[in-house]
Amino acid sequence: MTTRPRLQLGRHLLSGLAAVALFAVMAAAFLPAQFPPVRGFESGSITASIGYALFDLSGPIASEYFLVAFEITGVLLVAALTGAVMLARRENDSNATGVASRDVRTDGGPQPGEDRR
Repeated sequence: MTTRPRLQLGRHLLSGLAAVALFAVMAAAFLPAQFPPVRGFESGSITASIGYALFDLSGPIASEYFLVAFEITGVLLVAALTGAVMLARRENDSNATGVASRDVRTDGGPQPGEDRR
């Protein structure tokens, strides 16, 4: 049988009231705001426009050399991933405490050479 949750107004009351107040302030700021109409790409194809800009081809929008930034970002992400894998890899089958994993028995099993029957 489950019990009904009880409302605890102790330490969470102040943070809850602050969240409600922040929501009210943001709603009061954004609801009456007037935004301009949405403008799209003139050519009608977003994918084609991005492709022309990325590969420095003459197209509907002027290129801003996105390909160089894209390649540099890719190299940095690969380097970061390689570094993370190298840092996370264990050496000599030991964990962070220096104890070999074959010496750790977390299940309370028998000692090496011990027979429990």
